[in-house]
Amino acid sequence: MSDMSSPSQRTAARAQLLPGVAGICLYMMVVAITGVFGALRGVYPTMVALPICTFIVIGVFGLLRMRRWGWALVAAGSLLLSFMYGWMGHRMAIQRMYVMSALDLCMFLYLVRAEVRERLR
Repeated sequence: MSDMSSPSQRTAARAQLLPGVAGICLYMMVVAITGVFGALRGVYPTMVALPICTFIVIGVFGLLRMRRWGWALVAAGSLLLSFMYGWMGHRMAIQRMYVMSALDLCMFLYLVRAEVRERLR
């Protein structure tokens, strides 16, 4: 049996935001805001944290509009954060950073799924 939906219905379904993507956007906004406040208070190096947080926030707004460039920025940011948390966990011997690293790696792996990439414009 063939698919009887019209091309406009298929296009509308294609452009819908997945719930996982919305959750990732929310998490990345919280991480970016935490990074900005940490940089302003002197906890994180300002020259490193502020540009990364800026790109993540821009990427989140692009991903919420289902743009490829937003997806690319958020995917790169989640992978970068995963590596950073892994390095911090190893270097400073903070075990909970490994949990954050694994969480960000799972988000990156979710974002690179074919189903997510097919819905982008």
